[in-house]
Amino acid sequence: MYDVSTRKRSLALLAHGRSLNSVSRETGISRAAIRSWQDRLEPLPRIAAPAPGPPADDRAYAYLLGLYLGDGCLSPHSRGGYHLRIACADAWPGLIQQCREAITKVRPDVGVYTLQKQGCAMVTSYWRHWPRLFPQHGPGKKHERRIVLEPWQQEIVDAHPWEFIRGLIHSDGCRITNWTTRLVKGERKRYEYPRYFFTNLSGDIIRLFTDALDRVHVQWKANGRNVSVARKVSVALMDAHVGPKH
Repeated sequence: MYDVSTRKRSLALLAHGRSLNSVSRETGISRAAIRSWQDRLEPLPRIAAPAPGPPADDRAYAYLLGLYLGDGCLSPHSRGGYHLRIACADAWPGLIQQCREAITKVRPDVGVYTLQKQGCAMVTSYWRHWPRLFPQHGPGKKHERRIVLEPWQQEIVDAHPWEFIRGLIHSDGCRITNWTTRLVKGERKRYEYPRYFFTNLSGDIIRLFTDALDRVHVQWKANGRNVSVARKVSVALMDAHVGPKH
């Protein structure tokens, strides 16, 4: 791209009777370029690359956002883009597959591959604009900085709260079976009951999780960075919409 002053100097040489060949040799500018300036002096405006659009699938994005907030990160690449990485334990092959499918649904035009690490698989995808879809990206650990959803993200989470909850549980949560004992007609018997747990060091992410639970009428209790769902009706709701990892 040549500036206007360079174009004017080249055309001034032509105006003094110089040939295209001689002006081209002196300036190092091609004859075609100099000839085109005789018709148009001002450079054509640059056409900006179109900004990436919203997620292709909002439901899949709500799930992927939950996975990202729990066990995901963005890593800059030397080419200028970013790798989205979601850590998935080897013990849950179904989770690995669901993560891959979610990324593909959110951005059908990007590739997804799995990088094996000790005890886990890093589901990875390269794209120049991942920070646009995950603006929570930033330096340092998530729990050391503020995590707030953008308005457009909140709209998606509000529309698909169960997918968001499922992503968070599949990343930093679990379904377990607790037990206790009770006296029944004078005899102590063992009693088992299921419970969901979610643990995260970020108070902001805990709040996003509990806000989503409130939205779907799931009762919960918090103890520091741990959130549990143990009421029978609420566990039944979680089983219907989330279920254990597999």
